[in-house]
Amino acid sequence: MQGDTGGGGRTPSGSRPIRAGYALDGQDGSISRARHHALAFLERAVTDHRLVVPARARDLTQLVVSELVTNALKYAPGPVLMELGITVERVEVSVWDSAPVVPVARTADPDRIGQHGLEIVKAVSEDLAVRQEPVGKRVTARITLLDPLVHAGAGG
Repeated sequence: MQGDTGGGGRTPSGSRPIRAGYALDGQDGSISRARHHALAFLERAVTDHRLVVPARARDLTQLVVSELVTNALKYAPGPVLMELGITVERVEVSVWDSAPVVPVARTADPDRIGQHGLEIVKAVSEDLAVRQEPVGKRVTARITLLDPLVHAGAGG
């Protein structure tokens, strides 16, 4: 399942996101397909809607998609739904799975092997939210399109 809505070729306002959704079956290659969907979505935002998506935001979006989809496939039975959204200010990555358990980012531990996914997502995202649904949960990360170094220097 895949969908895409937008402003008919117009650049969307900050309040009207372009959105797309993808169903991932959990078969081999699902994580790679999710990253490819994310990259293609961002490319459409640039070419069809004239949004500016810096390389840093593209890389972070693929990293967040990879981590969230990996966690969903690892800990939840059944399919995974991924939704992507973009405005002039940020990319939103939302992953739904059927497991009711709400994940928690663990404290940093350089000696721990594995289980750093949410820790990484939290570190690179502007915002990370987990919401329980009637069935399962939805994990949503927002990634800024603004260059934090440029904007940090502008204020001082």
